[in-house]
Amino acid sequence: MVEKLNPPITKPQVPNFSSGPCAKRPGWSVSILENACLGRSHRSEAGRAKLKELIGLSRKILDVPRDYHLGIVPASDTGAVEMALWSFLGKIPLDILAWESFGQEWVKDVVDELQLVDTRLFKAPYGNLPDLNLVDFSHDVVFLWNGTTSGVRVPNGDWIDSNRTGLTICDATSAVFAMDIPWEKIDVLTYSWQKVLGGEAQHGVIILSPRAIKRLETYQPQRPLPKLFRLTKQGKFNKSIFNGDTINTPSMLCVEDALDALQWAERIGGKSGLIRRSEKNLEAMSQWVEKTQWVEFLAKQPETRSCTSMCLKIVDDWFVSLSSEQQSECVVQVVELLAEEDVAYDIASYRAAPPGLRIWGGATIETTDLQALFSWLDWAYATVKKIWINLR
Repeated sequence: MVEKLNPPITKPQVPNFSSGPCAKRPGWSVSILENACLGRSHRSEAGRAKLKELIGLSRKILDVPRDYHLGIVPASDTGAVEMALWSFLGKIPLDILAWESFGQEWVKDVVDELQLVDTRLFKAPYGNLPDLNLVDFSHDVVFLWNGTTSGVRVPNGDWIDSNRTGLTICDATSAVFAMDIPWEKIDVLTYSWQKVLGGEAQHGVIILSPRAIKRLETYQPQRPLPKLFRLTKQGKFNKSIFNGDTINTPSMLCVEDALDALQWAERIGGKSGLIRRSEKNLEAMSQWVEKTQWVEFLAKQPETRSCTSMCLKIVDDWFVSLSSEQQSECVVQVVELLAEEDVAYDIASYRAAPPGLRIWGGATIETTDLQALFSWLDWAYATVKKIWINLR
């Protein structure tokens, strides 16, 4: 049996680096749930007040324009995205962008389930973006702001045509609250609380522009819409959903938790404070990667590197010489070793991504914890490599 190398001394105080559900905000404790509206209807005066407060605070921190509508919907970000796809698409041609697994899921929805034939697909392998200059904004456009499983984000919104005639539908679940979103370029945006806010799962949020609302009231898709997807009532935009009258019953525990996260965000400077914390984590990661020979960012272009789901590939010659199955096994051992030491949990790359590491750097992560992790990453990789070399 090959002995482990001597481990570092300092550990992260919080080892939760999962990319979803993500770490709770600093200082969180279960006591924040004491004022949750439990045992009451979500349609009671108290329940509605909580939901309206959550919607209002979300709008405030995100600087959502006054004429946009923000609503809480079922089934996390996935539910919000699919609500948008089923509700809006089919009137005009579609351009859809995919450069990682979740983007590819929306492609399956569009091509296999909705069977929209007038569709152009722009794909790129992990680590890259499609050519954004090829997008036709006379079409509807579906894209992610940040690829959670690739760590590749669009650099900004400059590529989106301000004079577009189609709708832009953006899955921004691992971007919103950590990256600046130019609202004038977005017609439909979705996210969930479980990412940058460190909230709980199963609730999504959808934000609609006036252009999106006009589409809802002038276009009825020739397909059945489940109740959970319906944003209109008798042909008119259903504003009540966006005033706290949710389509189905929300968890008021999750609502209370999301309120706490937003109140924390407000205390640290709102959106700019959240973005600053995430970018600081990316800067720390970039400094470590720059001086570390065995890893590189999966995102090839610096301007496209995510400040939330920071994805790394292992480039050490020894690792590269392994088969793909052996590489995956090696990564599993590195991740398990770190978990055994209570240093980092859930940092393996997404199952469909190249073997490597995915470390969350969103606003709820303390930079000091991330910096404490780096020497442990070096240690775990060196330990596993030594074991493999001695066993071969």
